[in-house]
Amino acid sequence: MTTKGTIIVTGASRGIGASIAIHLARQGYTIACLTRRAELPPASSADSEALARCVAIACDVTKPESMRAAFAQAAALGKPVVGVVNNAGVHLEGPSDRFSLEDYETVFATNATSVFLGCQNAYPHLLAAGGGLIVNIGSFFDKMGVKRNLAYCASKAAVGAITRCLGVEWASKGIRVMDIAPGYISTDLNKESMEGPLKEFLEKRIPGRKPGTAEDVAKLVVALFTIDSPFLTGETIYIDGAHAIAH
Repeated sequence: MTTKGTIIVTGASRGIGASIAIHLARQGYTIACLTRRAELPPASSADSEALARCVAIACDVTKPESMRAAFAQAAALGKPVVGVVNNAGVHLEGPSDRFSLEDYETVFATNATSVFLGCQNAYPHLLAAGGGLIVNIGSFFDKMGVKRNLAYCASKAAVGAITRCLGVEWASKGIRVMDIAPGYISTDLNKESMEGPLKEFLEKRIPGRKPGTAEDVAKLVVALFTIDSPFLTGETIYIDGAHAIAH
């Protein structure tokens, strides 16, 4: 399969990010996997051909200089940068009356500011390529009131706002910006926490009686890169098994 171009994926070594990286690589893209320790997705999660298209690049998404350097490395891989998936994130929770400013700022820096930096650094590369697609990974918590999750909910709401603003601002440049907002997703990172009381709760709340998978999210990302629809931009697509709308 001929390589189509380079897509940059942040937080690509595990969980949803790893699945996104592998599924896009299977489509023939070169994937720049940006992680703190320059790690690739686990070999067990991919065939060798797809993994061979993945390149590990060290990057701290909360540091502007690290992001600039990583995007420059990705652009130097030899193929035009045609897309970016801003996936890296963190989930910290606690009672709002005692939630520390340090933790609040960590959540925003990782979940929202990094998306702004990723989009900003992507812009000149996508412009040079004649356009492209940015996919931001948000959360269905962006429209919910969840106790002990003030910082997380607010940061994911910011992802939706960033997506809307850039979708409007960059449409004339041929750059589409989309937000995918997953609900509860079972990954290698949270298997233990998805058992017990939470599992019982989700069986009652999700119409399909079980959480989604990282592959569910990855397939949606691939679909957005496959659909040639310049008119589709600035939107948030919820993938939560109808959890948020079930009554």
